[in-house]
Amino acid sequence: MKLLLKSIVAGLLMFGCTPGLFGQSAAEISRKSTEVIDLGSTQMDFTIYIRDNKGSERVRQLTMISGVFNGVGKTLVRFTAPSDVQGTTLLIYDNKDKEDDMWIYMPALKKVRRIISSERGKSFMGSEFTNADMSKPNQAVFNYSLLGTTVYDGKECWMVQSEGRDQTISKAYGYSKSVSYIDKNSYLSYKVEYYDLSGNLHRILTSLDYKNVTKTTFFSYRTVMENVQNKRVSEMVVNKVETGTKPGEELFSPNALQ
Repeated sequence: MKLLLKSIVAGLLMFGCTPGLFGQSAAEISRKSTEVIDLGSTQMDFTIYIRDNKGSERVRQLTMISGVFNGVGKTLVRFTAPSDVQGTTLLIYDNKDKEDDMWIYMPALKKVRRIISSERGKSFMGSEFTNADMSKPNQAVFNYSLLGTTVYDGKECWMVQSEGRDQTISKAYGYSKSVSYIDKNSYLSYKVEYYDLSGNLHRILTSLDYKNVTKTTFFSYRTVMENVQNKRVSEMVVNKVETGTKPGEELFSPNALQ
């Protein structure tokens, strides 16, 4: 009898049929997937390669500094090259229970501007990444569901779907739903499919070259965002990561962006 019960429980866990009692809910899986790549206070340098459907390429050099202050994750992303975008800076406050706050500083205008909700799904400086992609997903504004499991790139993965809790959220983030392929062993997300507001596949994010940065966290050193509709591709490559940094909170003030 005990062996029979164990077999039943194992089967339910395998197929994800009981997220409440025996297994994990889709929201829990998504949360753990975010936690396993949360590096805390970090400074990194990275490059974005922006390629159009004709093979032309633009290159952007950036640096990012992040820290956590009173439970709020704060991130500063600054363009360092080329000269036409140098000094452009994005500031993000990752709020847990409400919409994130975002500001951008454009050197040409010499002005700090708040990014409003309707702009979160817009292109991040001409790339296929969006402003929202530059911050952590705010679980408080999404509903999650488990679509099942599949094998992706040799790894058994959960397929976790997320949808904005209302149409306003979907419009703000620029997609109706996303489907993440999350490794059942490591909780690392290897692929995310984004669907436009009409329900059509729009973009595919592929995370590659994961490295163990700290004892408990990993980070993808190369991420590729492919727009399947316009055939453009943007690739983000991390050149350097430094964890355990202690930036001052004053650095993350909108007034300090200039």
